[in-house]
Amino acid sequence: MMLRSGRMKTEKYLQLFFSAIGKATLELIRNLGAMALFFAEAVCKIFRPKQFREIIHQVFYIGAKSTNIVLLIGLFTGMVLGLQLYYTLIKFGSEGVLGSVVSLALIRELGPVLTAIMITARAGSSMAAEIGILRISEQIDALYTMRIDPVRYIVSPRIAASIISFPLLTAFFDLIGILGGYLTGVLLLGVNEGAYFYRVQAYVEMKDITGGFIKSLVFAMLVSTICCFQGFFTNKRSDGYGARSVSLSTTAAVVLSCVMILVSDYVVTSLLM
Repeated sequence: MMLRSGRMKTEKYLQLFFSAIGKATLELIRNLGAMALFFAEAVCKIFRPKQFREIIHQVFYIGAKSTNIVLLIGLFTGMVLGLQLYYTLIKFGSEGVLGSVVSLALIRELGPVLTAIMITARAGSSMAAEIGILRISEQIDALYTMRIDPVRYIVSPRIAASIISFPLLTAFFDLIGILGGYLTGVLLLGVNEGAYFYRVQAYVEMKDITGGFIKSLVFAMLVSTICCFQGFFTNKRSDGYGARSVSLSTTAAVVLSCVMILVSDYVVTSLLM
């Protein structure tokens, strides 16, 4: 009797466990499908008339206003790479290849990833919060009332601006990062200047640069879609309402964007190798 009772409890716990996994999986698939449709709708509406001015405004906000923080992070990332890699390479007598190692690390991986994370922290959180406030203050509903498509008016320009801004800021990050490696490796540690830039020129190929830009475009689409989606459907959250729902949506947008940046970085890298 006790054995039967214990078996029934075990089966009940297993049923609850797999039921919870199933619900979470279905919810994930549902959200991914909703975001894919949301992105497709927004992209189709980018090319509607009277979008150019708003896209330029969003490029200024997402791209130009993020330039300072991207350049600062890029400079110190390059300097840290130059410092760490110098003391690693010198053990093998290979400090002459410092320029190629720094440049490839930045162009292939660190440039696109860190740029995307910085833009997510500065502009992505702002996108989610701003659209969330528009939703809870019923301004999006007012757009529907005036027969103005809120996806075309609010979301499409932000996605277009992200697609433009991410690759440009990634290029700035790579350039200033290589300069940071030069400052540390050549000016502070005494690596030959000619050898540093020769290695950069000799080992960096067009496919490396193209791969970095492809990653930045993927990150741009992911970050802008996730942040806009979280803000646009703030009112659908079951764990809060009003101002609390905006804060939760903003937090979810930043965390999910950073996770998806790293996951997609692995996927894209695997495809490009």
